Amino acid sequence: MTIREMQERKRELGYSYAKIAELSAVPVGTVQKVLGGITHTPRHGTLVALERVLGTSSGMVCDPAVPYGTKSQGRYTTDDLDQFPENIRVELIDGVVYPMNMPKVIHQLISGYIYSRLLQYVTEKGEECLLLIAPTGVRLDRDDRTLVIPDIMIVCDRFKLTESFVYGAPDFIVEVMSESTKQKDSFVKLNKYQNAGVREYWMIDAQKQKVIVYDFEHDEYPVIYGFDAKVPVQIWDGEAKIDFTEVYAHIKFLYKQEGTE
Repeated sequence: MTIREMQERKRELGYSYAKIAELSAVPVGTVQKVLGGITHTPRHGTLVALERVLGTSSGMVCDPAVPYGTKSQGRYTTDDLDQFPENIRVELIDGVVYPMNMPKVIHQLISGYIYSRLLQYVTEKGEECLLLIAPTGVRLDRDDRTLVIPDIMIVCDRFKLTESFVYGAPDFIVEVMSESTKQKDSFVKLNKYQNAGVREYWMIDAQKQKVIVYDFEHDEYPVIYGFDAKVPVQIWDGEAKIDFTEVYAHIKFLYKQEGTE
């Protein structure tokens, strides 16, 4: 897709530079320079991110022969997701569809370990809060334009639970990032979660062995921990902690296999 085609598509959709930046996770200044013709040799990754928003199929994982993925990005609703084959996992954020890749082993091991420790705390303390794990969907804004699938979440208001999904913002969310989700988790989801009323958000970067914590409730963020720390869960006033030395010990063999220890 050429820059001129992107400019025409921007006009067609009526998107502002700020809106494109929000949907693509590209800084608004970069969007202005690329689409304004100031930057003549933009990075390939930037072009891919912009095309995902402005392209006619915009990053959709679809076969033109099947009847799904036919709308322009920004115009999808939760009803449209029923048209997708069951083996295609996606998230919907402000009408934009984001494909979800198959999670890697390290992703599942980290998620499962953290979930087990949080569940142990809830069980022992008799907490009213409930834990859920992917692929449970969340109608974050209580509308039909957003349906996200966090890796782990804690919901303390049981009235937010329906038979099919969580209706409204969870109290606590964990996302284990991968190369394909890092921008979405760090920018698009970060803004959505904060604006929707999520109280605490953890992003786990297994590659860099970092835990990035956003305690929105107390305006303390970001706080960055290593895999040598005990990270407190602030929605429970730090009484529950995840010991990431244990998490690392659980997955250490994978780093050895890859030679990245």
